[in-house]
Amino acid sequence: MTLVQALPPRSEVKVEETWDLSHVFSKEEDYETAVGQLEKEVAVFVEQFRGKIVDASSAVEALKGYEKIRQLFVPVGTYANLAVSTDQTDDEAQMRASKLGSVGAKLNSSLSFVTSELLALSKDELKEAITKDDNYAVYLQQLLELKPYQLHPEVEKTLAAFSASFNAPYGLYNTTKMVDMNFDDFIVDGKSYPLSYVSFEGDWESEPDTAKRRAAFEAFSKKLRDYQHTTAKTYDTHVQTEKTTADIRGYNTVFDYLLQHQEVDRSMYERQIDLITKELAPHMRKYAKLLQKVYGLEKMTFADLKVPLDPTFEPKISIEESKKYIDEGLAVMGEDYIEMVDRSYKERWIDFAQNKGKSTGAFCSSPHGYHPYILISWTGSMEDVFVLAHELGHAGHFYNANAEQNIFNARTSMYFIEAPSTMNEMLMANHLLKNSEDVRFKRWVISSIVARTYYHNFVTHLLEAAYQRKVYELVDKGGNVNAAILNNLKREVLEDFWGDAVEINEGAELTWMRQPHYYMGLYPYTYSAGLTISTEVSKRILEEGQPAVDDWIKVLKAGGTKTPAELSKMAGVDITTEEPLRNTIAYIGELIDQLVELTEEIEATV
Repeated sequence: MTLVQALPPRSEVKVEETWDLSHVFSKEEDYETAVGQLEKEVAVFVEQFRGKIVDASSAVEALKGYEKIRQLFVPVGTYANLAVSTDQTDDEAQMRASKLGSVGAKLNSSLSFVTSELLALSKDELKEAITKDDNYAVYLQQLLELKPYQLHPEVEKTLAAFSASFNAPYGLYNTTKMVDMNFDDFIVDGKSYPLSYVSFEGDWESEPDTAKRRAAFEAFSKKLRDYQHTTAKTYDTHVQTEKTTADIRGYNTVFDYLLQHQEVDRSMYERQIDLITKELAPHMRKYAKLLQKVYGLEKMTFADLKVPLDPTFEPKISIEESKKYIDEGLAVMGEDYIEMVDRSYKERWIDFAQNKGKSTGAFCSSPHGYHPYILISWTGSMEDVFVLAHELGHAGHFYNANAEQNIFNARTSMYFIEAPSTMNEMLMANHLLKNSEDVRFKRWVISSIVARTYYHNFVTHLLEAAYQRKVYELVDKGGNVNAAILNNLKREVLEDFWGDAVEINEGAELTWMRQPHYYMGLYPYTYSAGLTISTEVSKRILEEGQPAVDDWIKVLKAGGTKTPAELSKMAGVDITTEEPLRNTIAYIGELIDQLVELTEEIEATV
């Protein structure tokens, strides 16, 4: 492995490896002008419509104006949030985002009358408005479902005014993690190695050298432990806010409140967690035992689970080389899709750079009316290619949906959100497998699918979901959480899943501190939900070709105009039953069995 270097400041990274936010605003003055214009337009809109939404016709007229207002929020929010995500040590970017949060809270408070007045209309009047203009049918239908939980207009206005405060825990979490938390170097055999959040999750966690990997894990965990109480208090503040909101709105449980916007019932949420925890565990324990055998480890620990099965075979991939892999892997999606991929490289939609203060992990922002932006920290491994393909799946989804749907209709349910992204991972893997008969290469590709695609989405995020469910169950009963409680809950989930196949060593319980997903509602379980859908659809594409691709493109273009079950049905998958999930778990088991067989075959020839 190449020696991990200390991260440079943002000012020292190559410009060509950064995204170009000038596509949103070419200079700071344009941003400030847009914020000022937004404030003026909101004032005019409030003057024109507040107190005047009294029937179906006035509702539609108000929504036409409201749609324009929501569109004006997009560029300013995109610019402020993306700028701070690449460098949270940048005081100017921090203050810009904080100031916009305060301005946005004030504006949304003054706009809260729209929802209140619409919900004050009768069901018949709302249904009549739906028939008058189907551009707003989805939005109005969702309002009808929220009607039982709507509060007095003045209460709604007050809650909207506090939105920046309600979102503060997420900002505090990121500040603690990316600004205050500085890692000491760790030492192995008298040699010092630099450590950071990005280098641990991008390199050291999968370092083939066991001594270095375990030392890095220990040093990383030590620093996390220093901040566990602050992070736990931050998280408790967040979940208590959610519980209070659920209570005052009249939901039976915090789960019902958080699932409302996902358009799925509680049983689909519970099934995803319970079935995977129970039925996938034996397959993953077999995989852990395989890694232990290949590395000759006396014991398999949590710190060893991310090692590659064949590290010497892992090719180093440059940013330029990744484009060829992705173009070829996703070619089945058609010319228009590949044109989008090519533009993302050429026009700098992607932030590849590694620098101090940059958000960890990867994400895709898809602002309506603008092209997507992708954040990733490029380390040069093939895993990065899969991560980028994943984020390009999000980009392709909303590139299509935003082009076809208005701002109210483009965003799909969170339950479905990870299907297009994981679909791209499956397509990449299928392409690589199809183009080589070499036994070692085949093992490497399959191990990449298991270690990256399925481990990440069906294990890492699913175990987050199982832990998160325990937290909300506790909170729902009136309880609070602190570091000790969260550590115990996380350890319990890990030990239950891995059994005696893996030692849950000290520090593993702190992994609850590493994910921002806990500040995004019931998000973690949706990764496995999305991958369940994409696994089934990718099989269809392999078997049927173009007809299945055409169906999938239609799904992407549909955006949020249909529920997750309806979108899945369009693609030929029935997620209202257990069958797709059981099929996917069985498929993972088959892949792991192939890895065992291929390893035995390779070792027999050595």
